[in-house]
Amino acid sequence: MTFGKKQTRMLLLCAAALAFTAGPGPLPGVPVAHAASEVAVVVNKTAITTGDVAKRVAFLRLQHRKGDLKKMAREEMVDETLKRQEIARVGMSVSTEDVDAAFARFASSNKLSVQQLTGILSQAGVTADHFKAYIAVSMSWPRLVNARYGSRGKLSSQEVATRLLERKEKPVTTEYFLKQVIFVVPANKKGIVGKRKSEAEASRSKFPGCDQAMEFAKNYRDVSIRNLGRVLAPELPDDWKPLIEKAKGTTTGTRVTERGVEYLAICNQRQVSDDVAAEVVFRAEDLGKDKPADNPNAKKYLDDLRSKAQIVYR
Repeated sequence: MTFGKKQTRMLLLCAAALAFTAGPGPLPGVPVAHAASEVAVVVNKTAITTGDVAKRVAFLRLQHRKGDLKKMAREEMVDETLKRQEIARVGMSVSTEDVDAAFARFASSNKLSVQQLTGILSQAGVTADHFKAYIAVSMSWPRLVNARYGSRGKLSSQEVATRLLERKEKPVTTEYFLKQVIFVVPANKKGIVGKRKSEAEASRSKFPGCDQAMEFAKNYRDVSIRNLGRVLAPELPDDWKPLIEKAKGTTTGTRVTERGVEYLAICNQRQVSDDVAAEVVFRAEDLGKDKPADNPNAKKYLDDLRSKAQIVYR
């Protein structure tokens, strides 16, 4: 999963500004967030602290934003919390590995090491963790919006027929039937991720096939199976797509997500060329032309989440 061009430029400019302005001490005019924090807002029982808001204020300063930065930061954090909650509910978060890779790319693009960028962010009062949390939501949210609303909506039969006439042949794509194997890691036990990753990796060679998946899960502690059903290649999430394409056998490699350690079982795959496949391929092509930041459904989705949320300002 990648950022849009506008978003990437903005973040890289922030990193560049940090690189050129940071000295041995805190940046002038940028408040450093302190450990002692109070609750500023509660969003559906999730607390946003004054420390969180201060970090976002520091980030906004780096973007040269104008206005009441404290109010802007607080509202951004509310929106981000709502997005993160919805991403977790639907289970469409990018992995920690994806976020770390994006963070490393930002550092490299500005001729900085990860350690140097981490130090600079800390000096600026933003911190690497805050920046990574921002990256995670920024990468996951457009995918969630597109999954819910689609890029330009469902194509009509006439639109599909017109596109087919232009191509003179139906596009061919791969159809997968998938199950998701999750070695669950509770939120309060992140220290066991390494152990769970080893267990998940070792289990792949023992996976008996999708028909016996539920019985297979009973041999392990805290393992769940989700039936993802039929998925066409253009519909594959970006973070799973390369693992599926590289899979040798019936399972993919593992990924660390906020749920735990996961891999996909490929129950069946074949090449298909029908009207449904054609529509999915055409929609994927249209999606590549759209700018996520310009997607009106993103605001619609967020407004819907806000209308249903319990938001308490302290």
